[in-house]
Amino acid sequence: MSAVIEHLRVLKPHPAIYAFYDGRVSGYRFAERENWVDSGALSLGIASYAIVSGSEALVYDTHVSLAHAAAIRDILARDAGVSSFKVVLSHWHLDHIAGNAVFEDCEIIATQRTADHMQRHQAAIEAGTYDGPPAISPLVHPARTFSGSLSLKIGDITVELIEANVHSDDAAVIWWAKERLLLAGDTMEDTVTYVVEPESLDIHLADLDRLDALAPARILPNHGDPDIIAGGGYSRGLIRATQQYVRTLIRCRTDAGLRETPLRTLIQGPLNTGWLTYFEPYEEVHRGNLTKVAPSR
Repeated sequence: MSAVIEHLRVLKPHPAIYAFYDGRVSGYRFAERENWVDSGALSLGIASYAIVSGSEALVYDTHVSLAHAAAIRDILARDAGVSSFKVVLSHWHLDHIAGNAVFEDCEIIATQRTADHMQRHQAAIEAGTYDGPPAISPLVHPARTFSGSLSLKIGDITVELIEANVHSDDAAVIWWAKERLLLAGDTMEDTVTYVVEPESLDIHLADLDRLDALAPARILPNHGDPDIIAGGGYSRGLIRATQQYVRTLIRCRTDAGLRETPLRTLIQGPLNTGWLTYFEPYEEVHRGNLTKVAPSR
C-alpha cells in the first residue's frame, strides 16, 4: 500500500454507504513541510463518501490526493462491484477536489458557484500557490452544475442535492429523504465549524435552519469522529450545536470576556448532550475563527 494512503480506513455507516476516512493519526504527516493536506484536513480527520446501489456509485468528494481517489475507485469496483460512477463535490476547497482527475471519465457535478470558484483560482491551484502546496494539476472541473437543488438517481436510490451557504458559499449537501440521512460536507464539523467567510455568519445560521427543517435522523459530516461516523453518524443535534457556536462567535465580536473563554466551556452544553465530541486540534481552529470574526480586538 502506498504510504500516502496507509492510514485510509473504510467505514460503513449505512449498508449502502462507504466512508473513506483518513487522518486523526498521532504523529502522522502527509509531508514534512507545511501543506494544506495536513493543515485542516488530516489533522482534523476527513472522510469522503460513496452511496452505492447495484453497480452504480455516487462519490461525494474525491479526497485529498490522487492516491486517495484511486483507492476509493478501486475499493468500490473490487468490493462493491461498481462499474458506473458519478461524483458530487461538496464545495471547492482543495481537500475535497484533489482527486478529481481519477474520475475525469465520469460525470462530476457541483454547484455553479463551485465551478466558478475553481475556474477563478485554477492557475494558483495548479501552481500550488493557492493555500500552499501540494499543487492540484491538472485541476479537473465539474461537467455538470446546478443551482438550488437537483435530484439524482443511483441505481434504486434517489437523493437530492441541496445548495447551501454554510462554511463556504458554494456548498452542496446530499439529502436521502427515504433514510432521513444528510451527507453534510463541511457545513458542520465535530468539534466546531471552520470559519472561512466571517462576513456571512448570519447567512450560515439561516441555511442551517433550512437543513434542520429537513429533520435528519442521521448526519454524516466530512470532518468528524471516525467512531461516530462508523456507528451511523451524528444526530440532528450537530446542526443545533453548530448554530450555537456560530451565535457565540457573533457575540465574540463585542464581548472580550467571551473571546477569552476556553473552547470546552463555550461548547459544554453540546458536549454534555453528546451532540459533539472534543478533539484538541480544534483549539487551533477556534483561535483562527476568533481572529477572523474579531480581527482587531
